[in-house]
Amino acid sequence: MNYKIIYTESYNKRAAKFIRKHPELIKQYEKTLKLLELNPFHPTLHLHKLSGKLNEIHAVYINISYRITMEFIFSEKTVIPVNVGTHDEIYV
Repeated sequence: MNYKIIYTESYNKRAAKFIRKHPELIKQYEKTLKLLELNPFHPTLHLHKLSGKLNEIHAVYINISYRITMEFIFSEKTVIPVNVGTHDEIYV
């Protein structure tokens, strides 16, 4: 049931900035990505579809304060991360 994560150049830049700003979250961030690849429906990720202008996007929790938004293509078992940060930073 593995999913493929496709990292875009724009996401990689956002992720690098996030890691520089929050080095204490590296382990949680990496764990979230590994779990997302293995099973995006794992309860600890809190996978949810967004609404409004972000209705084509899903999100998962890194922890209570930080999220990863992504395009989630069920039929192709593909995850394309879009942004990473706090709730207020990424749900704009």
